[in-house]
Amino acid sequence: MPENRRPHWLPLGFLSVGAAAIALLSAIHAQHTQKTIVAQAPAGAQEYSVAPLVERVRGTVVGVSTVRAGDADVPPEVREFWRRFFGEEPPSRERMGIGSGVVIRSDGVILTNNHVVEGASEVRVRTADGKEFSAEVVGTDPPTDIAVLRALDLPGELPAATLGVSEATRVGDRVIAIGNPFGLELTVTSGIVSAKARVLGAGPYDDFLQTDAAINPGNSGGPLFDMEGRVVGINTAIVAAGQGIGFAVPIDLVRSALPQLEEKGRVVRGYMGVAIQDVTPELAEAMGLEVEEGALIASISPDGPAADTDLRPGDVIVSLDGEPIRRAQDLSRRVSQLAPSTEIRLGVRRDGQEREVRLELGERPDGGRPRSAPPDEEDSGLGLQVGPVPLDVQRRLGIDGGVLVIEVRSGSRADQAGLAPRDVIVEVNRRPISGPEDFVEMVRRSRGDRLLLRVLRGEGAAFLVVPPAK
Repeated sequence: MPENRRPHWLPLGFLSVGAAAIALLSAIHAQHTQKTIVAQAPAGAQEYSVAPLVERVRGTVVGVSTVRAGDADVPPEVREFWRRFFGEEPPSRERMGIGSGVVIRSDGVILTNNHVVEGASEVRVRTADGKEFSAEVVGTDPPTDIAVLRALDLPGELPAATLGVSEATRVGDRVIAIGNPFGLELTVTSGIVSAKARVLGAGPYDDFLQTDAAINPGNSGGPLFDMEGRVVGINTAIVAAGQGIGFAVPIDLVRSALPQLEEKGRVVRGYMGVAIQDVTPELAEAMGLEVEEGALIASISPDGPAADTDLRPGDVIVSLDGEPIRRAQDLSRRVSQLAPSTEIRLGVRRDGQEREVRLELGERPDGGRPRSAPPDEEDSGLGLQVGPVPLDVQRRLGIDGGVLVIEVRSGSRADQAGLAPRDVIVEVNRRPISGPEDFVEMVRRSRGDRLLLRVLRGEGAAFLVVPPAK
């Protein structure tokens, strides 16, 4: 059975100094062991050089170095030993990390990645001319992996980059990345925009620019420039096993968050209180939907803004304020850019008819904690084990019944459907289930036919299609 798995992606920033040294030595060794071929540049090749562009913008790029306490690296058994025999916590070990950033205002305001500075007790920036300054973290936004810094005690103004418009970039446009991969300061790489609106599963607002400009650990937080010298993205991630596959947060998303990051230190987003997913051909057939695009509502939070409206699970949102919604990600991003208390108009398809629903947005809450699985188990016949949902979890989710997924066998029908441990199954073929016995009986009655499940997952939900037995 072929696997259908999302490629692993890694955030780039926070490269330890030891790792940087090893990588640098490897690069030097490779350079001396490989044959170098030198070719004479053809006439007129100078017009293709990016050197003039690099000279204009390299002064806006800074290195970011951090110091973190290493308490989290101490194993629990060592921590317990230290407490028992010395009566105190083990000594903290500091860790140093490096990343990149770009100056966006001459008074020292700098953009970088949240994961570059997260948990740092000290942050310093190093400018292109070799000067170092302490910096403070002004604001962070983990969902988009963006942070704003301010350099302190500046003797004068810093060169500042111009922000571009990432929406205007096209697949195939040339770009350059500048940063500090493996601690190699102000390294320049070039390539093109390979794709737009990439969803990596990193967060609810994924909308990455993909580029083949070489990006490596230490590049995190550095800028992606277009050929006019405008910042169109902030480099943030790579595919772990890939080559020439890097990702940047589009600058339009960053720009929308900047005012709140500078004023409040965080981003307050609009919130509907619904779990949504894309409309797929399998879901459309299983649910009898008459649309091919939109955001399918999988669940509605009992205490969210949508609970006071006519919205219900199974509705498909096809427009917001008259503008079409083609994917669930479109709706998430657009709602996130609106302030709480904003009233929106939703175009909704239900039973082949479209209706309008008005909703006043709330403020998006923080995510919940993962659930713990109870010891009770029962085999459902789908290649998974389920148990009753603990009462406290039922109260928190606002449900009465359901089953908790405890284990999923690799390659089973449940695995193919995308079920995972800690999922809570609340419906089978649009019928609510009261508990494990009810669930198992409904599965057995299906006689191996395709099943449509509604699943609560974390603070969201999803419809999943279990393929028929072979």
